[in-house]
Amino acid sequence: MRILVALSSIFLSLAAFAAEAPPSADKAVTYTAGKEYEVLAEPVRPLDPNKIEVSEVFAYTCPHCMHFEPLIEAWIKKQQPDVSLVQIHTMWAPQMEPYQRGFYTLVTLKVKDKVQLAVFDAVHTQHKELSNAQAWADFLAPYGVDKKAVLSTYDSFGVTSQIKQADARTRGYKITGTPELVIDGKYRINATMGGGHEGMLKVAQFLVDRSEERRVGKECLR
Repeated sequence: MRILVALSSIFLSLAAFAAEAPPSADKAVTYTAGKEYEVLAEPVRPLDPNKIEVSEVFAYTCPHCMHFEPLIEAWIKKQQPDVSLVQIHTMWAPQMEPYQRGFYTLVTLKVKDKVQLAVFDAVHTQHKELSNAQAWADFLAPYGVDKKAVLSTYDSFGVTSQIKQADARTRGYKITGTPELVIDGKYRINATMGGGHEGMLKVAQFLVDRSEERRVGKECLR
């Protein structure tokens, strides 16, 4: 009888431990096409086929993009060297063009990373209107950017070409809002599908990891 009581106590303890134990780390989270992300019917070729490209389509005028910016900046820093972030400023209304043109001016002058968060703050917290080349030149001057360089770049052929490419990629991605992510030109994620901004990055991580696994698999077959 004592043996039965002892065995019963052991089984009850094990059951309680199992109930309290956290889910196994081996059970990886899986996301489903058509639910947490969309597979593009016509993929868009990445800018660098040797990289796993994470494209973020955004706009300075979008408050959601402002909140998303520090999250994706932190996320990309944790990625492997073969993962690249490509930010694409989109436009769906004429009043957004100065901000799109301003963004590609920053890219051309190689100061985008330095002032990206400051631009969002200026637009949404300080309510500044960066609606022309002079406004951008005045805004960037305190950050050590030469005004003449801004004025000569803003309407340049190079910036205009980047804008045309951004518009073409936005159409190819079938973007419905901002911010949205596209992984390797194949998989589109937005906040609704991902369950919020942090959820978008979790789905993006899943797709990036899967792309890396496929790349390793192909290299092993060579």
